[in-house]
Amino acid sequence: MTPVDRLDSHVDALGLDLSIDVRQKLMAYVALILKWNRVYNLTAIRDEAQAIDLHIADSLTLLPHITVDRLADIGAGAGLPGIVLAICRPDLQVELVDTVDKKCVFMRQAAGQLGLKNVGVHHVRVENWRPEKPFAAITSRAFAELADFIQWTDHLLAEGGQWLAMKGVYPSDEISRLPVGVRVSESIALKVPGVDAERHLIILQKLNQKG
Repeated sequence: MTPVDRLDSHVDALGLDLSIDVRQKLMAYVALILKWNRVYNLTAIRDEAQAIDLHIADSLTLLPHITVDRLADIGAGAGLPGIVLAICRPDLQVELVDTVDKKCVFMRQAAGQLGLKNVGVHHVRVENWRPEKPFAAITSRAFAELADFIQWTDHLLAEGGQWLAMKGVYPSDEISRLPVGVRVSESIALKVPGVDAERHLIILQKLNQKG
């Protein structure tokens, strides 16, 4: 199976309607990650097929659950899932945050080369970040324990907003340590094509919010 066929198979398995242009940009993004990995060690994955499975398909599982037009991706690393979401949703403004300079340099370069006008990159500790307005959705992918994720980003969440935490196995222990006033509004088991491992999307919100 060619890499393009692999991506097409995963997109079909996820039931997503992605244009040829979007799929080409996703493949170009994979190529950029692998190219930079040779020098900058952005991610542990060096194999193209694994990158399509563990980076792209994994990030794509979040796409159907994004219902806002502005999103913060915390601890974005190489831009996962934020850049993948930005490629698929040109109408979605994605703000990427990371403390590692070389990763921010890569994300800016990738956004530029891929022509993503809907991406902002911020080299800052998230607890010190003060954007002009809060976010209705804040996501992270294997970034930190849930309690820390919430504590560090609480000032960024708009009224009625949600945290969208991408996790592996169901994080029962982390959920038991959630701060007072925060609850799990939904837990969704995600099936990532090509990946034989558990994945969960944990959606959290403040207790005084409806939903």
